[in-house]
Amino acid sequence: MPSIPSKLAARLQILVAALMWSSGGLFAKAPVFECWDKDTRGLMLAFWRAAFAAAVLTPMIRRPKWDIRLVPMTLCFSAMCVLYLSAMVLTTAANAIWLQATAPWWVFLLSIVAFREPVVRRDLVPLAFGFLGVGIILAFELVVQPQNRLGVVCGVLSGITYAAVIMFTRKLRDHDAAWLVGLNHIVATTLMLPLMLSLGIWPSPLQLAVLAAFGAFQMGIPYVLITRGLRTISSQEAVGICLLEPVVNPLWVFLAWGEVPAWWTRVGAALILAGLVLRYALLERFGKGDSETGN
Repeated sequence: MPSIPSKLAARLQILVAALMWSSGGLFAKAPVFECWDKDTRGLMLAFWRAAFAAAVLTPMIRRPKWDIRLVPMTLCFSAMCVLYLSAMVLTTAANAIWLQATAPWWVFLLSIVAFREPVVRRDLVPLAFGFLGVGIILAFELVVQPQNRLGVVCGVLSGITYAAVIMFTRKLRDHDAAWLVGLNHIVATTLMLPLMLSLGIWPSPLQLAVLAAFGAFQMGIPYVLITRGLRTISSQEAVGICLLEPVVNPLWVFLAWGEVPAWWTRVGAALILAGLVLRYALLERFGKGDSETGN
């Protein structure tokens, strides 16, 4: 694909990234990691995933360039990794990924308040459906399953940090994609290394093989794709497309490990998916809601 892809190519890149990201629960819930303590498993998974992703991405870096905005981007990325995988361990895969799906609201607020980006009206459609869907999931999780509250908090915070990563990546779109993604993983690995050394727990050969696939396939390559896609389309639209990830993620976990999402999670997922279909099928086809407002 050309360095500045067309809108169709950009959307396809982000779609493929979302599908590859959707394998996260498949790896995180693998029985091979059940021997690790729940309290530290999220950190350990985040470290090794970032380390293997960095090993794959670092040789691809061609044009490193310093920018002060790299600092908050890498810090938000590191926090996002630990928070998301902690939520994945502490609650169901479906809850963790759908709670991270609160990112569109944070992107929406950041894009308008902090970055003064225009608002595309049709982007409000998946936001409205998503607000209702994620609201249902949060309400039932906090009331019916109070033991999952820490996982719920980690999931919501991972959505906030994910939104920040998306926004900073969008603002740094003139930088080399491999540089941005590689640096994120290098910094995340470096920050988590002292904690890993203090734990003194090391993976078995089988665990290392699974972690290597986790880092390369599920994390490294998708981030290159989404960084390239963000050169052309807005961060709000990109996050909307990436909501396909939580639709497929629980399916892989169910097929592989038999984990069944609660009924309220399935209802919330259906609402978010309905918003996506309306946004990218009906409104795109008939050209409604194309006008923009804002600065």
